[in-house]
Amino acid sequence: MSQSISKRPTCASCLRAASACICRWIAQVETQAALLVLQHPLEVHNAKNSARLLHLSVAGSELVVGETFDAAQLEALLHADGREPVLLYPDTAGDPLLPAPPAPIAPPAGQVRLVVLDATWRKSRKMLYLNPALQRLPRLALMNVAPSNYRIRKAHAPHQLSSLEAAALALGQLEGDPEACRPLLDAFGGFVQQQAAYDPHLNRS
Repeated sequence: MSQSISKRPTCASCLRAASACICRWIAQVETQAALLVLQHPLEVHNAKNSARLLHLSVAGSELVVGETFDAAQLEALLHADGREPVLLYPDTAGDPLLPAPPAPIAPPAGQVRLVVLDATWRKSRKMLYLNPALQRLPRLALMNVAPSNYRIRKAHAPHQLSSLEAAALALGQLEGDPEACRPLLDAFGGFVQQQAAYDPHLNRS
């Protein structure tokens, strides 16, 4: 008779082991702009990933997992409620495989849907290649940002931000108030501290 293996209790909200639950860092932020997070499947179970916390914190946001999306489903997600989707992504003028995006738009925040790709740089580019609807979106690129607080994951440069940090800054920009999403960044600091506690290499004085 085989013996069943008991699984660790899991938090139904953040989907992490109950012992590593991050729900205490949920910030509860309401924005005029809507938020859609498209998360690469490889990020779903990454303990250092910040997208779930972002989604749980921003009221009315959506988080959808995938690499290649059904074209009709993606169009429906992008344009739900008649909003104008804007992709949070840097300039890719040097990439011959990606067409130039349309000119930036500046509608009121209440008419915008900010689209965030939650993936490594390489995987986010692949998501762009595989989903033409994303290539056709006007973009919002962050400029002159402060160094990231994402010390629990490796980055190629100090200004490369986590999905939560980038979305918080972009939403603040769309809202016309850089401090509008400060609670998200404060929550992220607590999240990073909690994750760093599991890694002794990050806690050496």
